[in-house]
Amino acid sequence: MKRILTIVALAAAISVQANAQNLSLGSTITDLLSSLTGGSVVYSAPISLNGTYSYAGSAVSISQTNGSVVNNLAGSAVSTTIEGKVDDNLAKIGIQPGSMTVTFDRDTETFIWTVAGIPLPGTFKVGNNEETVTLTFGKNMQFFTLTGNLESTASGAKILFPAQRTAAFLKKVATKIGQSEGSLGTITKLADGFDSYKIGFKLAK
Repeated sequence: MKRILTIVALAAAISVQANAQNLSLGSTITDLLSSLTGGSVVYSAPISLNGTYSYAGSAVSISQTNGSVVNNLAGSAVSTTIEGKVDDNLAKIGIQPGSMTVTFDRDTETFIWTVAGIPLPGTFKVGNNEETVTLTFGKNMQFFTLTGNLESTASGAKILFPAQRTAAFLKKVATKIGQSEGSLGTITKLADGFDSYKIGFKLAK
């Protein structure tokens, strides 16, 4: 019992110090948690999409069913490899870190998705306790709609969409920025053999 109370007290002390000191301590705790969980730390804080986010790379989520058990392979070596290939394909049409931003205005529920300096405005709705978001682009994107899952990260957020919808969105974007969409055809085939395949974007704030 004393040991349990000691652990609880230590955890509380760390929490107080993390709030009282600078972010380096918070980063140290994050690193410690990451090492204890094999590099996968879940950030459960709710996401409130607001402000400007910068594209920091692709995000991939895949799952596979073994019998009645569904294994989510997000964060595994397989998904990391696929993310690298998606990044390579996106770079061919000029989409890479620093070339794309998204600005959300929570008050008006509007956003501006900017790619290569070209603004693509629209409206958005969050739902399911801040776990999903629906983006509806404006007339310049033929009112294209994307609905995806929101995940919190240490630097911002991830938005994951069904792979087919992401590919359709990227083809429209490629046309808007004057790039060939040919290299995007392989993106949806990168996870053949898996039951669920989502592609999205890591957004850093």
